[in-house]
Amino acid sequence: MKPVQFQRGAIQLSLECMAVCKHLKDRREETHPLGTVYEHGFFEGEGGREWDILVVEAGAGNTSAAAEVERAISYFHPEVAFFVGVAGGVKDVQLGDVVVANKVYAYESGKDRKEFESRPEAHMPSYCLAQRAKAEIRHESWTARIKGRTPENAPKAHFGAIAAGEKVIASTSSATHRFLKERYSDVLAVEMEGYGFLLGSHMNPGVGALVVRGISDLIDAKTAADDGGSQERAADAAADTASRTRSG
Repeated sequence: MKPVQFQRGAIQLSLECMAVCKHLKDRREETHPLGTVYEHGFFEGEGGREWDILVVEAGAGNTSAAAEVERAISYFHPEVAFFVGVAGGVKDVQLGDVVVANKVYAYESGKDRKEFESRPEAHMPSYCLAQRAKAEIRHESWTARIKGRTPENAPKAHFGAIAAGEKVIASTSSATHRFLKERYSDVLAVEMEGYGFLLGSHMNPGVGALVVRGISDLIDAKTAADDGGSQERAADAAADTASRTRSG
């Protein structure tokens, strides 16, 4: 069966996509009848099991992610689907760390009155993949497959909540960041596609689904972090975690 990998849609699209593709052999393009272009290759997992992998770049936002996962699943009928990419760190994480989502909130859901009344919605990953991910990140050797430059400080892996909205948060002084800290105190990272991806996957119950994010910035000083290569290191760490999870 074919696992399908999704990358988030933003400026660093190609960087995140290539972080996953570094793990593949015999890579070639495969085009959906409606025009979506996938990278198709093979990955050798534990015990010599070979996985047939398709990688696609998803556009920015939860709506785009939901549409892409529905299209890919309905055409390729994969066994598992991963959303791999980068995110901003909210708490308890450092640059280059990885967050595997135990849930993803749609944090902008609610009623806008004099004060915004939050009505949280969330989706969870597939139980078996979540258990496999937790088992992998317990081992100190989980970074063994990281491609690219070796980070100065060894990254850590976390299993926790992620928030997904429709905006890029670029300041810890912003109203949105304050809102997340006040209303979603368990959130470790924030991004823009994970909820839509899990929603689309949820509509196809036979497919395992997991969101894996590398921390590329800590909200403030985002440009400086990006200029220092944090996106590449975070994307490589996320891709490594996904590769270990599906190979177990």
